[in-house]
Amino acid sequence: MKGAWRSAVLIACVAAAVGLGGVVRSDGGDGDPTTALVQVSAVDTPAFLDDGDAHSLREAIRQSLAWLAGQPAERPIAFGNRVLTVADQRQALRRMLELLADNPPAEVLEARVNAEFELLKSIGRADGMMLVTGYHEPIIDASDVPSAEYRVPIYGIPRDLGTARHGAYLSRSEIEQGRMGDRARPMAWVRDPVDAFFLEVEGSGTLRLPGNRELRVGPAATNGRPYRSIGWLLIEEGKIPAEAMTMRALRQWLNEHPEERSRVLRYNESYVFFSPRSGAPVGSLGVPLTPGRSIATDTRIFPRGALAFVKTTRPVEQPDGQVVWKPVSRFVLSQDTGGAIRGPGRVDVFWGRGPEAELAASDMKESGELYFLVPKARESIATWW
Repeated sequence: MKGAWRSAVLIACVAAAVGLGGVVRSDGGDGDPTTALVQVSAVDTPAFLDDGDAHSLREAIRQSLAWLAGQPAERPIAFGNRVLTVADQRQALRRMLELLADNPPAEVLEARVNAEFELLKSIGRADGMMLVTGYHEPIIDASDVPSAEYRVPIYGIPRDLGTARHGAYLSRSEIEQGRMGDRARPMAWVRDPVDAFFLEVEGSGTLRLPGNRELRVGPAATNGRPYRSIGWLLIEEGKIPAEAMTMRALRQWLNEHPEERSRVLRYNESYVFFSPRSGAPVGSLGVPLTPGRSIATDTRIFPRGALAFVKTTRPVEQPDGQVVWKPVSRFVLSQDTGGAIRGPGRVDVFWGRGPEAELAASDMKESGELYFLVPKARESIATWW
């Protein structure tokens, strides 16, 4: 999920709601950075009751601080028409860590935050709401060696990639037809070409090898070809209605139409090559993403590394197998970006790995609200606790 690759080709198809490549386009437009955030008055302040654990929030804040540590202290960071410096932002995040130090109940933390921070709300789409989606780190069964069962390669970087004319290497179709020969070494083999494609979509993932071994991989390079959305292709062909397009719907259609699969996947000429990774997936700031706390936003208009708050809903599977939609209300950090995350009306939540994360990434296409927090002037801060 490294930003250089996700912002070029990957997150364009990460979110379930955008169904590969922005299938549901934000009607908020690209947005004006100076007007994308509006100040929230005291009477309009919503409930900021965090439903997550304090440990994950502290970890996400520390990752933003690690990124800010490498930025010039006086560099400006825009929050709409408000401008802070990197030094201001470091101080604000350190203060948030202090507010979390005693693991306060949600209502106490809410009071502390409201006393020390001002709230800026994203103007959202035309309806004033955000389109909130999810992404995750997939886990895919794989093999060290090819076989009749495991026949789809996950390639490392081709040794001649840098010599490609005009920066464009072989297309997806040419690679799948074997035109690379032995110029790239497969890192592993998986069963399903759809799994391999969606590994590119998510940007990072875990290959589960025999003997309960795991190989975490992340994007290392692309073939330089333009990304083309297979989700939009199927919508335009009348195969899946736009309002029904999610990652789950797209995967289901591909599985139900094996005779069409190669044609549809090869419509997207872009191809991602992988390399081994250790630890959690990394976002566009170059720091590890925290499940349930890291979000992807349009960094052309929203501040990188900033503390924010998201309100939406997510799917949760019950013990009986039924899926219910539950509220999400939590502090998050803007630590990633992507090609389809455009305008003030889009936010993508990273949910981590496992079945619950996969469900959220597959099905989320929700309305929601997004707020950013900036420190109040010191003289106006009440420290009654």
